[in-house]
Amino acid sequence: MTSQRTRMRMVERLRDQGIRDEAVLAAMAEVPRHIFVDEALAQRAYEDIALPIGFGQTISNPFIVARMLELVRGGEALGRALEIGTGCGYQAALLSKLAREVYSVERLSALLMKARVRLRELRIGNVRLKHGDGHFGLKEAGPFNAIVMAAAAAQVPDALTEQLAPGGRMVLPLGTREQHLVLVERTPEGIVQTPLDPVRFVPLLPGAPM
Repeated sequence: MTSQRTRMRMVERLRDQGIRDEAVLAAMAEVPRHIFVDEALAQRAYEDIALPIGFGQTISNPFIVARMLELVRGGEALGRALEIGTGCGYQAALLSKLAREVYSVERLSALLMKARVRLRELRIGNVRLKHGDGHFGLKEAGPFNAIVMAAAAAQVPDALTEQLAPGGRMVLPLGTREQHLVLVERTPEGIVQTPLDPVRFVPLLPGAPM
């Protein structure tokens, strides 16, 4: 259930669900999702479900991950990307296949340490992990062509909008009781927000506890 064949079945299902970006599909075919979850859950890693990763956090279902990556790419190769909410490291691993440089911020140091080990196991060298509060992004590494947030905010954090490069795209879940994916684009005319699919994510929390 953790074989390459199983991974390819997941990719075919994503294609059937409407994912069209071949670069995203290729990344999902390459990155082994099962190593990012606890061994007891590895058999379920390629089902289209979210799975717990500890500390009240989850790894999103494969379709949502693929959908967000497809949206943030917009069919273009990515230079510098920022992820808010490293979690288990799976989405950062996927971004490493789609962007030249990836920066990922996680508020929970225990999760960050686990993600670092997994990324090292896969010999991924273009991802930089940072312990911090995702509300503030990572100004010292910006601006970013792409920003992906893996937790729901009540409103788009101003700091993240400011760190979006001209022509850049950000995808995040927005809302509290009801959430939607929102695409944020920095265009020559200014910031444009487009609400999209209904989703359910854990909330974006402030602070960065040790």
